[in-house]
Amino acid sequence: MAQLDKSIISVQKLLALPNLSIPAYQRPYKWTEKNLNDLFSDLREYKDKSAYRLGSVVFHQHGNLDQIHLDIVDGQQRTLTLVLIVLAIIEERYSKLQRNDIKQALLALEPIIKAFIKRQHFSSDISHHNLHQNFLAAKRKVARNDFGEDDIDFLLNRCQLVSFVLDDISEAFQFFDSQNARGRDLEPHDLLKAYHLREFAEVESHLKAQSVAHWEDLRSEDLENLFANYLFRIRRWTQGMSARFFGKNHVSVFKGVNLDRVEHYPYAESLRISHHFVDDYNQQYQRKVDRQMMVFPFHLDQMIINGRRFFEMVEHYQQQVSEIVKGEYHLDDKQPIQILGLTLEPLASRIIHTLNNYPERKRTGDRYVRVMFDCAVIFYLDKFGAKGLSHAIEKLFIWAYSCRIRQKVVQLATIDKYVLTNNVFSLIKHSVGPNELLAWPLEVIKETKENKSNSGEALVMLFKEMKYYE
Repeated sequence: MAQLDKSIISVQKLLALPNLSIPAYQRPYKWTEKNLNDLFSDLREYKDKSAYRLGSVVFHQHGNLDQIHLDIVDGQQRTLTLVLIVLAIIEERYSKLQRNDIKQALLALEPIIKAFIKRQHFSSDISHHNLHQNFLAAKRKVARNDFGEDDIDFLLNRCQLVSFVLDDISEAFQFFDSQNARGRDLEPHDLLKAYHLREFAEVESHLKAQSVAHWEDLRSEDLENLFANYLFRIRRWTQGMSARFFGKNHVSVFKGVNLDRVEHYPYAESLRISHHFVDDYNQQYQRKVDRQMMVFPFHLDQMIINGRRFFEMVEHYQQQVSEIVKGEYHLDDKQPIQILGLTLEPLASRIIHTLNNYPERKRTGDRYVRVMFDCAVIFYLDKFGAKGLSHAIEKLFIWAYSCRIRQKVVQLATIDKYVLTNNVFSLIKHSVGPNELLAWPLEVIKETKENKSNSGEALVMLFKEMKYYE
């Protein structure tokens, strides 16, 4: 495949490759009809040009001389969309075509494309949904009278991609990572995925698909929310640093240590011991009897272990965060609140019910404060578990919503500054036990006209009941 490396290839040549595959570790197919429509808009806009560059595709080449495979490391979204469009053209337009050259090209592509589709295994429901919807949308597009044979010729022969072929999987992911870090429109969590995939230990390469399975089942919006609103802010606030926006420039916050390559520094030894002990414990034959599997002891402010443990960490905290925030804006105020299996005491339960129901809760500023409060609860649970949780919720409620009651306007900058000035995350981080938080003195709010209008009656009533408002 030397002739394919660093070359410009047409869509027809790309889809004619007989050994293409989508590896199991790839993210789901997430292009929607909007992406498809944007591609067709580009085809219409540039069809008078001699050529139109669609982007690049990065392959990992492996196998032997008898059977060489080309795994698509970067470019699978675009490639799959082109497959759908060409297949739609074959089904909707082939019998009506007049140009023999186009008919011959499509006739040659049809068995290769169908064999490619048959080889792929899409485990994610997201992929199945988007593939089906985009195929139907592509059929609607190509069946239109304004999509003519010249458009088909332009797509097959003058739409081009730059191809790169690498023999080493780590180099392929590194190339993907560096290319996307220089301006490609990928989310920060996509860059982290690429980085940590290539950080896998060689002996663990067979675990890649299994390790990223949970990640692939999540919507991009869910991952964005997890990282931007919770993981990023907690990690930054515990360090006393601003945490307003999580962007590509901040992905280093979630890059840590590769235990196979790092020197035997003292700080890495506890991570190395935990890493190997957990694996050894779970692999012992006794686990087949008692089925007591040990979960790696993750902590939100600890050094991240690159590779497999990163994906396990994301799954761990996605489940914990979902459990903690699942009742937000829930209107049922009759049932006691449970968090991670613990039933809260009456006052703490009433606080959560109030936060889920008070009329002003959906204002932008109130949403910011709620995220700040949830982050503090999540970090407390991460540090101390359920010990003293109800009393901690009382304390964290007063701490967080004092900002809401005092401030007429709450913006993202407001809560960021508030945390750094009254840093409960630093207090929890350096506490030995819950009592250090529970004994933290907080100021009583003096009533003014602005206070009541800022927050709403329900919050003020709770503050009064708890003797923090007079």
